[in-house]
Amino acid sequence: MRLVIWVATLIFVADQVLKYWVVHVLRLDRVREIDVLPPWLNLRMAWNQGVNFGLMASDTDITRWILIAVALAIVAWVWVWIWRSNASVLARIAAGSLIGGALGNVIDRLMYGAVADFLNMSLPGWQNPYSFNVADIAIFAGAIGLVLMPQKKEPERPARKTRTRTPDNPRDGTGKSG
Repeated sequence: MRLVIWVATLIFVADQVLKYWVVHVLRLDRVREIDVLPPWLNLRMAWNQGVNFGLMASDTDITRWILIAVALAIVAWVWVWIWRSNASVLARIAAGSLIGGALGNVIDRLMYGAVADFLNMSLPGWQNPYSFNVADIAIFAGAIGLVLMPQKKEPERPARKTRTRTPDNPRDGTGKSG
């Protein structure tokens, strides 16, 4: 479980440091747009009150708290599942990624009331209207990893030895032996 904790911590810290840098140092919440490597990589501030692509977005507090509760429930479920399973190393890395990303977005909802999305990737001639963050990448990669990673096979138990009947000791129900 240490691997899950290390990966989750690494993702969580990287996500929160980048969000702090983008919002408070670069002031992207005020500037709104910074081209880094246009059109491939840009910083575009978006406050996401919903889930992916703004689905279930609402400015009501009840939606915010429901999304926090759902995220924490998923984190708990993944933690228990990995703890109880005979998960491979890659599955544990995937679980840590999902947990770290989910907790990063929970902190945003608690601090800002919405998730700070700022990464935008587009193509020449096509402007992507959506932004995302490191936590989103980790959640997506972790979920895909958990779905695609097979569980370790349980070690095979040695077959139980069965008693063999010998002609010297018949068990024919008569109580007599040879």
